[in-house]
Order: sequence, then C-alpha cells, then structure tokens
Amino acid sequence: MNQDVERILIDEEEINQIITRIAAEIDRDYANSNKRLLLLCILKGSVVFMGELMKKITVPVEIDFMKVSSYANGSKTSGSVNIILDILRKDLNECDILIVEDIVDSGRTLSYLTEYLKLKGAQSVKTVTLLDKPSRREVEFTPDYCGREIPDFFVVGYGLDYAEKYRALPYVGILKPSVYNT
Repeated sequence: MNQDVERILIDEEEINQIITRIAAEIDRDYANSNKRLLLLCILKGSVVFMGELMKKITVPVEIDFMKVSSYANGSKTSGSVNIILDILRKDLNECDILIVEDIVDSGRTLSYLTEYLKLKGAQSVKTVTLLDKPSRREVEFTPDYCGREIPDFFVVGYGLDYAEKYRALPYVGILKPSVYNT
C-alpha cells in the first residue's frame, strides 16, 4: 500500500491537531443548543474521521449513518447523488444535524444532502469535512467546519480510498497517478 503513495500530505500528528481544533469549534457552537446534536456519518470514507471527532467533542452527541454515491467509477464523479442507505428517524425535527464527510470535491453531495435533510424536517443542518478541494467545486457550497484545504491531488488514507483500498492508512497521502490511470 505505502509503495502506491507518492508522498504523505497530512501526517497523523497534523490530523490529530485538525480534529482537536474542529471538535473545539463544534463544542463552542453547540454548547447552548436545546436540540440534540446528531453526527451523521457519510459512509464509508468518513467513518475514521467521525470516530476520532466524536471522541474529542465534549457536548452530548448521537450518531447515525447514510451511504451515498456520486462516483460512476473509482475516480470520476457521475454528477448525480444516489442515496444507497437513508437515515430513517422520526425525530429529525428535534435534532441539529452535523453531516460528517471525509472530503469535499464538487460540493454536489453535501449541497444535496443539506437540502434533503432540511426537507426531511431537521431542525438545522451543518457540515464538517476533514478535507476540502475548493478548486474542484461545481456548485456553490462551503462547509461549515473544515479541517484543511488541499490542492487538487488524488488522496487516500484515513478513510479515503481508491477502489476500496488504502482506507486504513493512518495518514492522508497522494496516490501515484500510475495506480489510478491504468
């Protein structure tokens, strides 16, 4: 796996610092909320990030999961969002939802999900992402909480994958183009 990584972009120590900072921001913003904070993990890539984030947040949180897809193959977005696993809760009107995402590229997925969850009755919907690639944005979208902006590299590790591989790497690395341009 490591031989497929061109170089490490964000090491474990920096990831830990990023998550600590984001958790403090979330604690500050939700400290006086009278609604329940629901961390909504977008499977599969966000599970590692959410697991670490929820351990550092001190306000009470609940968790839930959705699985969506916007990729036609391993590296190209299809331009549409498909909900594969929906959130099935009757209490969304009592929740402040914080969608947890691993990376924002085009912005389509989070833009769509934000509106979708509001239509389902969520009290409020905000977003948090570990990584953001604003240079790839196709729709107007800015995450509410952002770990770090990155250049337009194909990154893997810390939950991010290519063809279901590399998720378990403890860092975010740039995948060699020879791996995905075959």
